[in-house]
Amino acid sequence: MTSNTLRRRVRETVSRRRAHAPKERVPLLTRYGRAAWVLPMGCLIAIIVVGELGPSIRMVDWLLMVPLLASGVCSPTVTFLFAVLVVAINRWVDIAHPSVVIRPEDFLLQVTAALLALLIAVLRAQAYVYIRHLQNAAEITRQVILPPLPPSWGGIESAAHYQAADVEARVGGDFYDVLATPFGARVILGDVQGKGLPAVSTAGAVTGAFREAGYHEQDLDTVAQRLEHGLRRHNQLRQAYGEKTERFATAVVLAFPHDTPHTVDVVNFGHEGPLVIGPRGVRRLPQTQGGPIGMADLLGGTPAVRRAPLETNETILLVTDGVTEARNHAGEFFPLRHHLEQLATDHPHGIAPAHLVQSVLHALHQHTHGHTTDDIALLAVRHPAQPHQAPRT
Repeated sequence: MTSNTLRRRVRETVSRRRAHAPKERVPLLTRYGRAAWVLPMGCLIAIIVVGELGPSIRMVDWLLMVPLLASGVCSPTVTFLFAVLVVAINRWVDIAHPSVVIRPEDFLLQVTAALLALLIAVLRAQAYVYIRHLQNAAEITRQVILPPLPPSWGGIESAAHYQAADVEARVGGDFYDVLATPFGARVILGDVQGKGLPAVSTAGAVTGAFREAGYHEQDLDTVAQRLEHGLRRHNQLRQAYGEKTERFATAVVLAFPHDTPHTVDVVNFGHEGPLVIGPRGVRRLPQTQGGPIGMADLLGGTPAVRRAPLETNETILLVTDGVTEARNHAGEFFPLRHHLEQLATDHPHGIAPAHLVQSVLHALHQHTHGHTTDDIALLAVRHPAQPHQAPRT
């Protein structure tokens, strides 16, 4: 796959996610980048109008603000045009208003300000290109840890959403995945302890172990042990590079066995238990928790596998603590269960995963007014009405 093809696929995936996700809080000048010239142009017109019609001011001095303002919001080409325009207007003032004395040092100041503005614009443009490259690299990393999920992959309907606490970073320590396996669909969602690149690396190690073990191992208890061993090896590798902190991850693993279609198997690694939404209301799957992934040696082994009933029209919602611990300005936690109970009442015949995820996100952003301080990951799954897809190889 060529680099152009990879970048095109990343852009297509980002566009699809943005189309179905709540609007991110993008800085004003970034949001209207192509129309940013309006700001220095408005400043230029205002200075000319005040200088011609208003009280007596040294318009030639105030015009120096225009290229400097353009350097902060416009491209180097547009900044250069504003700089030339300002110098030309000052020459026009010198000719049209003989009473206005423009000294040689004033002209030198104008040219110096124009060149300084152009330099600032060039440096800012270079920094912007560099940041875009970093964002593309982060987006590719995100594709590895948080792959796009087809709506009916693995024999179950699913919908997911991820939002990093840092909008520009685009990737954090939360993770999820859905596997199509010969034994039925396998699902994981979790949260790595810590922040930054070490958390991203750990999330990649956990999801990598899950994709390998979840596909090949029929026994879910064996899958849990393989996750533990995979993270242990990852910690050993990081320690060999000098990192002193042993990372761990809370997570929930679900399995939808083919032989018992109206059940779900649950392994809970210290994560909050998933919630089930259906015609009977809202209930929580078995809440018996073991230790996080990476701490089995301290707690006597991996968590036990629990089996629970699950009807076709019931949807399971898994979330990270970025959802359950989100607060508003008054410090009140997001009332997730209350919102789900209202959804269950409004949808007596069940709710689709995509609708559930979007509804929770909308309520969450209303509660926090768009100010979230932690990574957010949601994954909703349910049995479909149609036959399952073939597993991926």
